[in-house]
Amino acid sequence: MPRKPKRPCSYPGCPNLTDGRFCEEHSKLYNQNYEKYERDKSTKRRYGRCWKRIRDKYVSQHPFCELCYEKGILVETEEVHHKKKLSDGGTHDRDNLIALCKSCHSKIHAQQGDRWSGDRTYSY
Repeated sequence: MPRKPKRPCSYPGCPNLTDGRFCEEHSKLYNQNYEKYERDKSTKRRYGRCWKRIRDKYVSQHPFCELCYEKGILVETEEVHHKKKLSDGGTHDRDNLIALCKSCHSKIHAQQGDRWSGDRTYSY
């Protein structure tokens, strides 16, 4: 299947062509600026070094997407999702976490409006 043609980088004055929104150089710059100026400060506190350790340990114990695994499909874990959001009083406890692939993670956020209910069955 043919690929889409590359387009100019969206960074003002940059002539580089890219597949995404920004070229590699400006993508890094954009992400740094987002983390520094636009991202909510409380998010940084909730997802610090401690979260990375918890996430890495959880992924090592759950290497496959839990929803896909229930259907007999082996898909590598890419996201660790909080069943109850931290902003709603959820914690980093193992009971509140679920290992997901990007596809299932996106579907959960789309279906639930950023909420996940363990009682609910999902049809994909």
